[in-house]
Amino acid sequence: MVSEHSDAPGGESGALALKILVAGGFGVGKTTLVGAVSEIRPLRTEELLSEAGQSVDDTDGVDHKTTTTVAMDFGRITIRSGLSLYLFGTPGQDRFWFLWDELSQGALGAVVLADTRRLEDCFPAVDYFEHRRIPFVVAVNCFAGARRHGAPDVSRALDLDRGTPVVLCDARDRDSGKEVLIRLVEYAGRMHTARLLDSVG
Repeated sequence: MVSEHSDAPGGESGALALKILVAGGFGVGKTTLVGAVSEIRPLRTEELLSEAGQSVDDTDGVDHKTTTTVAMDFGRITIRSGLSLYLFGTPGQDRFWFLWDELSQGALGAVVLADTRRLEDCFPAVDYFEHRRIPFVVAVNCFAGARRHGAPDVSRALDLDRGTPVVLCDARDRDSGKEVLIRLVEYAGRMHTARLLDSVG
């Protein structure tokens, strides 16, 4: 369900690749995060915003944004020898939500990026993963000029299930993004282990 085994470059067999989704509202930094942490040139499906989309794409607060993801972003990062993460950035607009079910198949977990200036934009992603019992962390992308809020405040505002991690990050910074991914892998591992123990108990 959560991983695939493959032969790693250089002849290392049994390498583990975990599928991670990067989700959140429109213009929150999903493409930026995938690009910042990916060790390969990320695959992007961005298109210029058009006049036709103005009636359906809410650009309040992200007036500078000129492109949007219309399918997915894809990147890869090696956490340690034998363990890699495949990152799938989801489109943020409601009109592309039909892609989410396909992208979420086999995912270990997800990162929900949040912008405290538009916190309500990440509610749909939070609901999506909660209802499907996919482990996720909320990563608050700390934009310049945005008011800083602590993790407990964001958790209460989003009414998160107890224990759901909230971390502060800079989606442009590789080390910051990597820390978010490590937190997710650790949390998802605990969740999947607990569910396995419940099922055999």
